[in-house]
Amino acid sequence: MPEKVNSKTAQKIQIKGDAQGTYYAITYYDTLNRNLKTNIDSLLLSFDLSASNYVDSSIISKVNANIPVKLDDVFIGNFLLSQEISENTNGDYDITVRPLVELWGFGKKEPKKVKASEVNEILKFIGYKKVHLINNTIIKDDKRIQLDYNAIAQGYSVDVVARYLKTHGIENFLVDIGGEVYASGRKDDSSLWQVGIERPKDNEKYGEALTAIVKLKDRGMATSGNYRKFYIQDGVKYSHEIDPHTGYPAKQNLLSATVFAVDAAHADGYATAFMVMGFEKAKDYIAKHSEMDAFFIYTDSSGSYKYFYTQNLKKNLEMEQ
Repeated sequence: MPEKVNSKTAQKIQIKGDAQGTYYAITYYDTLNRNLKTNIDSLLLSFDLSASNYVDSSIISKVNANIPVKLDDVFIGNFLLSQEISENTNGDYDITVRPLVELWGFGKKEPKKVKASEVNEILKFIGYKKVHLINNTIIKDDKRIQLDYNAIAQGYSVDVVARYLKTHGIENFLVDIGGEVYASGRKDDSSLWQVGIERPKDNEKYGEALTAIVKLKDRGMATSGNYRKFYIQDGVKYSHEIDPHTGYPAKQNLLSATVFAVDAAHADGYATAFMVMGFEKAKDYIAKHSEMDAFFIYTDSSGSYKYFYTQNLKKNLEMEQ
């Protein structure tokens, strides 16, 4: 049973660190005044040993290398959620895009000129319906299939930390890993947690310029955008959001998609899918799914920044100048 925590007497604890090639920052209130950094660091390390493509000994790396390996709950959880989001978005989100990510220079390889023939060859084994989880084993229709959880990994790891805090009786906290967030309860003054939505600007530091501030309670939030990971080649900008249908970087007028959902992993996955969809399709999708909210930043035909957000956000949203 979780320990009972009285938020009125709880101590404010703040911990920071590095994980998954980015930062994490966690604030929580605890009557027992526990510093849980060591335990959280261990949790995040275990997560990487399961789901990181950048750890050669990880479970996902072994699956990609077709090496027999026992799957753990983290790997299976990421897989099942990824397949759910893929099904719900008709494949706009797809965990089999890894070879395309590498081809376009957004993985371990450097960018290079890409030939249409290379894209077409890889597309033959791209598709979430070509990989299956059967009896706790990954079965591929083609051994060249490579899995990539990067589009939900940070959100999923946020949820792992959030669940850990809750099982230790901590109900009021904010977990932020690389800008993907879960907010639970309230701050010690009973106000809601506040999180910024970045203004899209190439190579700007995290949080340097904000479009809006959102108040959050018991919800996950994640942003996907085409303004951080990109390169320019022969005057053409290529972003890291790969369209699994075409095999090319998505070319949309949607600059960033911030999604609010039941947890950070769902928010993370749908934010990626929306970047592939583009503004109009994403707006239509979110209108049919009241369980989520979204804040979209896009460009109109003249190239001007425009904003769209679901009405449920309005009462907890403050636009910045």
